[in-house]
Amino acid sequence: METKIELTDGNIIIRPCRLEDAAVICEGVQETMHEMLKWAPWCHPDYSMSDCTSWLSSRPQMWSEGIEYDFVIFDTKDNTFLGGCAIDQINRKHNFANLGYWVRSSQTGRGIATATVRLISRLGFGKLGFTRLEIVVAVQNRASQRVAEKVGAVREGVHRNRHVVRDKIYDSVMFSLIPQDMQAKSLN
Repeated sequence: METKIELTDGNIIIRPCRLEDAAVICEGVQETMHEMLKWAPWCHPDYSMSDCTSWLSSRPQMWSEGIEYDFVIFDTKDNTFLGGCAIDQINRKHNFANLGYWVRSSQTGRGIATATVRLISRLGFGKLGFTRLEIVVAVQNRASQRVAEKVGAVREGVHRNRHVVRDKIYDSVMFSLIPQDMQAKSLN
């Protein structure tokens, strides 16, 4: 899959991560550290530019091997870095993947995560050809659950001990999207 993809709704633009994004990603993670530490297993208190550049350096191989697709989110008006999203934990045997997202603290409450999930889902169902996208959210993470609900994801239940973040194990709510969900949402 090519890494020159850009998705936009006119307010945000989503594109694959690049090495030159390291400074803004690192800044966004550090700004959002308090929230990210609760839910993101990859985030840690000492997250640095080195962590970020190391991760970004591995993205092209992940893309080329179809293992993981990571994106950055920017504001179309002023090019402010807003957050990130990914399609990962890919299971090609059963043709589904996980859909994850985060928005930096100073930009929450603007509908960015909801718009992001709508855009990235279209890519997941269209170009990537998945038949199911899962959004797995810790029971305590109400903000991310509201995003899943707003995009029309179906709440399938609570999975016990599904989400591990460092030394904490959380029960998680499993939401799913299938192509028909997105079609029905666009008709409303």
